[in-house]
Amino acid sequence: MLAFFRSKIILLILATAFIVSCGSSKSNNSSEAAALDGAINEDTTLELNGDSDSRRAGALQTVYFDFDSSRLSSTTRALLEANALFLKENDGVDVQIEGHCDERGGIQYNLALGERRARAVKDYLVAAGVSDSRITIVSFGKERPLEFGHDESAWGKNRRANFVVTAK
Repeated sequence: MLAFFRSKIILLILATAFIVSCGSSKSNNSSEAAALDGAINEDTTLELNGDSDSRRAGALQTVYFDFDSSRLSSTTRALLEANALFLKENDGVDVQIEGHCDERGGIQYNLALGERRARAVKDYLVAAGVSDSRITIVSFGKERPLEFGHDESAWGKNRRANFVVTAK
């Protein structure tokens, strides 16, 4: 039964990737593209303090957001379904969700936005059946960019919530 749900999630992710790739060659939504870029994590290394940005958090995937938004897109929700499944299958794994923003906006504004992003991800996982006590959140605002640059390509990769393994 568990293998059936895992297959469904993988098919959903692949179908989403296919649909997006069939669209126009110029995408206005780089955060969706960034999410699909790492949609299937073949490296399942799970390290204490490992993070999803470096793919050392098992099958947990970083999720991405649109500009000035903490709304969970359909792609983000598909990735979070897979993350929830992983966490439910690995009940000894606790995580910290880190909320991040791009360089635009003030420090305080981006700290609040990063917190809203991390909270939205946590709330989704808890609603999907992951215990609230296994998840902590923190916001780094714009202080820890994943990619440096002053264009949409870099900004889209920095508007994210990533996972750090705090117990395994």
